[in-house]
Amino acid sequence: MTEEHASVRYIVDDVPAAVEFYTTHLGFTVRMTAGTAFADVVRGPLRLLLSGPASSGARATPADAAAPGRNRIHLVVTDLDAEIARLTGAGVRFRGEVVAGPGGRQILLADPAGNLVELFQPGG
Repeated sequence: MTEEHASVRYIVDDVPAAVEFYTTHLGFTVRMTAGTAFADVVRGPLRLLLSGPASSGARATPADAAAPGRNRIHLVVTDLDAEIARLTGAGVRFRGEVVAGPGGRQILLADPAGNLVELFQPGG
C-alpha cells in the first residue's frame, strides 16, 4: 500500500533555507530536493512542497497573489510551552503571543519566506 499524504505548496524565495527551517525546527524530513528550485518535505501525513522562484509552481502563481497569505499549516504539539522554549532557544521568532480558546492554545511563527506555521496544543 502506498503511503498517502495531504500536500500543501508553499512558495519560498530560498529553498535551502526553507528546508533547513522545516527539518531543523519542525521535525520534517526530506523526501526529495531539486537544488534551489524545489524540495519535498514530510511530517506524518503532511507533504509540504517548497517551491522556489525557478519552480513551475512558483511561476504559475499570479503576481497579485505572490506574497505569503493568511493561510497556514497547522501542526499539533503535545506541550506548546516546551516547543516555544525550544524554538526560542534556536533563534526562531514568533508572530504574536499565545492565543487560547475553547479548543486549545496556539501560536504563530513564520518560515524564512514569511509563510505562517501554527503550533497548536489541543485543550483538555
